[in-house]
Amino acid sequence: MKIAIAGYGAEGKANYDYWNTSGNTVIIVDERASLDNLPEGAETVLGEGAFAKLNGFDMVIRTAGLSHYKIQTDGKVWSATNEFLAKCPAPVIGVTGTKGKGTTCSLIASILRAAGKTVHLVGNIGVPALGELPKITPDDIVVYEMSSFQLWDLEKSPHVAVVLMVEPDHLNVHKDFDDYVDAKANIRRHQTVEDYCIYHPSDVSRSIAMSGPQFTDDVSRQTWEACAARFGIEDDGQVYVKDGAFYARDQRICGVESLQLLGVHNRENACAAISAALHFTQDYSLIEQGLMNFEGLPHRLEFVRELDGVKYYNDSFSSAPSATVAAIRAFDRPEILILGGIDKGADFSHLADTLSAASNVKQLIIIGEIQQKLADFLAGHGVSIPADATDARTMQEIVTLARGRASVGDVVILSPGCASFDMFKDFEDRGTKFREVVQAL
Repeated sequence: MKIAIAGYGAEGKANYDYWNTSGNTVIIVDERASLDNLPEGAETVLGEGAFAKLNGFDMVIRTAGLSHYKIQTDGKVWSATNEFLAKCPAPVIGVTGTKGKGTTCSLIASILRAAGKTVHLVGNIGVPALGELPKITPDDIVVYEMSSFQLWDLEKSPHVAVVLMVEPDHLNVHKDFDDYVDAKANIRRHQTVEDYCIYHPSDVSRSIAMSGPQFTDDVSRQTWEACAARFGIEDDGQVYVKDGAFYARDQRICGVESLQLLGVHNRENACAAISAALHFTQDYSLIEQGLMNFEGLPHRLEFVRELDGVKYYNDSFSSAPSATVAAIRAFDRPEILILGGIDKGADFSHLADTLSAASNVKQLIIIGEIQQKLADFLAGHGVSIPADATDARTMQEIVTLARGRASVGDVVILSPGCASFDMFKDFEDRGTKFREVVQAL
C-alpha cells in the first residue's frame, strides 16, 4: 500500500515505525517546511498545503492534532487510535472530557496496578498507543486518554467509556462547540450492550452518553441505554462522595483523605476513576491503596515550594477557564492568581463570575497575547483589576510581581486558563519555567 503519514510529531513517528513494513510505501507529509529527526531515507512531502496533496494514496494516517477537514485525498483516512482499537487484544478503558482526563486515567491505572493488573496507559497522556501495542496481552488492561482530536473519526468505541464534564474548548480547531461534542460522542457511539459508559451528571456529558447506533426497536435502545450510568451522585450505583468518604451503592470504599490531590474537581475525577476500576476489581483496600499511590501529574496544581510563608503552585496544564475555576476553588487561603495566554475561543463568563464571588482571590496577574482583552472583559464583569496586572512580560517578571504582592499565608497559583503558545513552547515549557524561577527565588 501507498501510505501517507500526515503530521510528524511524537505520534507521527510511532505511526511511521508501525506502518513502515514490507509491502508498504510510506511517505511523511507535513505542512512544516522542515522536520527534525526524520528516519534515514524517508520520503517526504513538506510545506504549505501539503495535506491538500494526498490524492493517489491508499491510506492517509491522520495524526491526532490534525483536523480531518484539512485532509484532501481519494484514499482512506485512518488514525493510530482506530488502528489500535481494531487490533488491541485487551479491554480498553477510554477517558474523555474537557479537563481531568490525564488525572482520571492515571488514577485508574494506579488503582488497577495496586490490584495486581498489568496496565498500559496510552494516548493523549503522551504515550503513542501503537508503540505499546506489541507489548499488550489479552490479560492486560489498557487505559486510553482520548482527546476530541483522537475521537474525531473513531470507528470503534472502547469497552468502558468514561465521559468527564465537557465544556467549550479547542474552538480554534473545531468548527464550533457542536463539532467538538460530536467528536467526543464517538467514545460512546459505537459501543454495544457488552460495553459500558460512565458519565458526568451534566447535560452535555449525558448527551454524549446517549449518542449511539440506530436502533430498530425501543427495547434494544433501552437495553443499550441501561449500559450507562452517572458517577458523582447516589442515584445510579456508581461512586460518589458522602460524609468525607467515597461510596458505591451505599458501601463505604475509603475516606477522601486517601486521595492525594487538591480540589473538589479531583474528587470528581476520583469518583470517575473508581467507578471505572470497579469493573475490574472490587477490593476496596486495593482501591484505597491505588488512590494513595498516585501523587498527581506534573503541571496540575503541582506544589513547587514554600518561601517566606507563601506557597507556590504550578497549574500550567490549565488551558481552559473551567480549569482555572477549579484551581481557585481548591484553596481557602488568599490567592495571587496568574492567568492568560492565547485565547482558544473560550467563554470566560463563568471565570468572571467566580472571581467576582471569590473573596480569597487577592490579586490577578494577567499575561500573554490575551492579557488586555481578558483584563477588559473581567473588569466589565465587576472584577477588580490592579493597575499593574498586565505589566509582566517574562516569567521572571511574572513571578517577581506575584512575590511582591504575596504575604505570609498566601498562595501563588499559575493557572492560566489559556493556551501557552504565544510566550512558551507548550504548557510543559510554561510550567517548567515557572517552577525554575520560583525555585531560584
